[in-house]
Amino acid sequence: MEITLHKVLLKKRFPLQISRGMHGDRYNIFVRVEQDGHVGWGESAPGKNEGADTPEKVIIELEELIKMDLSKMSIYDIEKTARELKISPCSYAGLDIALWDLKAKKSNITLHSLLGLPLPKEQTSITLGIMSPELVRERIPLLLDNIPARSLKVKLGSPKGIYVDMEMYNQVLESTAKYNVKLRVDANGGWNLEDAKIMIDWLSKRKCEYIEQPLAEGKEKDLKILHGNSPLPIFVDESCRFSSDIINYSDYVDGVNLKLMKCGGITEALRILSTAKALGLKTMIGCMSESSISISAGASISGQIDYIDLDSHYNLNPDPAIGAKMIQGITMPTLTLGHGAKPLNQNLC
Repeated sequence: MEITLHKVLLKKRFPLQISRGMHGDRYNIFVRVEQDGHVGWGESAPGKNEGADTPEKVIIELEELIKMDLSKMSIYDIEKTARELKISPCSYAGLDIALWDLKAKKSNITLHSLLGLPLPKEQTSITLGIMSPELVRERIPLLLDNIPARSLKVKLGSPKGIYVDMEMYNQVLESTAKYNVKLRVDANGGWNLEDAKIMIDWLSKRKCEYIEQPLAEGKEKDLKILHGNSPLPIFVDESCRFSSDIINYSDYVDGVNLKLMKCGGITEALRILSTAKALGLKTMIGCMSESSISISAGASISGQIDYIDLDSHYNLNPDPAIGAKMIQGITMPTLTLGHGAKPLNQNLC
């Protein structure tokens, strides 16, 4: 088994502002795994909250793992070794995705079929970052005019306070009126308990479908208070990293949002889905700043997921990979072997 790592620039059409700061152009790591004439592709997106905040750290962590002989180990044993070595989830995710892609290709089958999953059937949300009302008016047509997706995830939790959030959201309502879109709100932990109570009540009267991560990671105990009187469903994102987290607050939320970079790839993502379903929770899959490679992996496991937020590759100019496309608003993996994605740069292939 030969494993190589490639640093790749992701250039964005629009930077994304969330409660914790601005996210612009960045470097990700493409992971190439070759064995027996087959090639699997994965992607690692560095993230401070995911343990490796630079592509250089991702490379250092993965090199510690791939210097071992992994060729005779199962995917599950490799993941166990990565955890023992304390490799960051966002670093390991790239290798895990590549290993599953490789396994599907060696089996001459698509990844979703290998996992016994149907193709996705839910439309993806398109994400709108924190911005001024003036910029909302400009951005909405650019996002919605030429695509069939009709769900908008609105980032709130502005450091300037909830009244700034209200001004932005009111403009979203006005600017999306002609598009007939569903509106979802993600505060990325930007509210305290009292502000969250006010905002959830206010948003419930203004077409909002659900609230994601209203409170900061580490404030999960307050979810019991918030959830008890909430008129809207509450999902957790940053508070749900691994399947073992879910039982701690399963009585106080309505659903969980998994991300491959947050949990360490497909292997743990499947555990999260199983645990959430067993506990009667709704499921969502989201993404970080990712290309078509990891988005295609996410799309391949999203056939039984309730809400989809796999849109980051639509905000790239250009996408350095080819893979999942939007079909009737659904982020759909290509029906080729594995997850169906690969780099555009043929020198890497």
